[in-house]
Amino acid sequence: MHLSFLQLAHFRNLEQVAFTPCNSLNIIHGFNGAGKSSVLEAIHLLGFGRSFRTSRQNSVVQHGKVTATVFSKLVDDNGDENRIGCSRHKSDGFEFSLNGDRTRKLSEVVRKIPMQIFTPQSSDLIIGSPLLRRRFVDWALFHVEQNFANINSAYTKTLSQRNALLRIHANENSSPDPQQMNYWTEALVRYGNMISEAREGYLDAINSQVVALYKQFMPEFKVELRYTSGWEKGRNFNDALKDKYKRDLQYGYTTVGPHKADIKFTVNGFSAAENLSRGQLRILVSILQIAQMKMFSELSNKSTIYLVDDIAAELDEKTREYFLDLILETGTQVFVTAIEPSQFNFTNKYNDKKVFHVEHDQVNEE
Repeated sequence: MHLSFLQLAHFRNLEQVAFTPCNSLNIIHGFNGAGKSSVLEAIHLLGFGRSFRTSRQNSVVQHGKVTATVFSKLVDDNGDENRIGCSRHKSDGFEFSLNGDRTRKLSEVVRKIPMQIFTPQSSDLIIGSPLLRRRFVDWALFHVEQNFANINSAYTKTLSQRNALLRIHANENSSPDPQQMNYWTEALVRYGNMISEAREGYLDAINSQVVALYKQFMPEFKVELRYTSGWEKGRNFNDALKDKYKRDLQYGYTTVGPHKADIKFTVNGFSAAENLSRGQLRILVSILQIAQMKMFSELSNKSTIYLVDDIAAELDEKTREYFLDLILETGTQVFVTAIEPSQFNFTNKYNDKKVFHVEHDQVNEE
């Protein structure tokens, strides 16, 4: 799978840009502020439906304009072409198009473009909030388990209903209707167990990939991934909800469940977040993402697109080379940014690549 064409209009500082990427390695270089990260951001919108640089989504629209657009041609693993577009209107949010049909249903579009990204903030996967780690696992399950998105959505809606009942007690000091509470609790347990089982199964499968890859990078360390379900170990979800019911009534929300789950990373038996250096954390994250791509390919027989922003700031040259070697071995299309092309001298060994220079708000192939 690869993007065979990309076109941007009024996207940040890029007025009108169109180029044809290589289906393997694409190196995008230019000075800071030239717009190279904006190219990755535009591609990221197609795969995730949001910017990776800011929560202020309107900022992608060029100053003085009302709409930014991204248009692409995607060739899937069967050789079929899909036309995928995204527009951001300052007052009307995002709108997507798939082969000419407009849609606001994000899942229809992003399912077509499985994508991973490595940025200077990627270490947050290890040291940041549990939400980031849940998203890491749920991304894979969304793409390889057709029903996972529906189950996750059902769990979220059920959790909202149960929390609404709990808030009645917390705000008005009145007891929730027992029949309603039992109904929503039973549904929460049903969907919650399905989510936990799917996550645990996926982590069990990917753990061996991570261990094997990490040995190649840092053989002196033994890494391990462990899933924590979001409730006390040794208890089932239903019993955990009963145990915490009084606390839930007091707080006005559900305090246990898959929405509180986490992934613990240990290296030589110690917390990776607390004991690894910044550079070692970057290597661990890069390994996790490569393992993710390998596992995704095995489970779905599909390839991914991989974005790497400012790789030289994150990895030394030796690690950079090994990192890209492993990614390209998976048949992944890669877009990587750097300030100087000299930071990629080792890529001379790759025959299938293109180099683009971003300058004066233009993207030119060299």
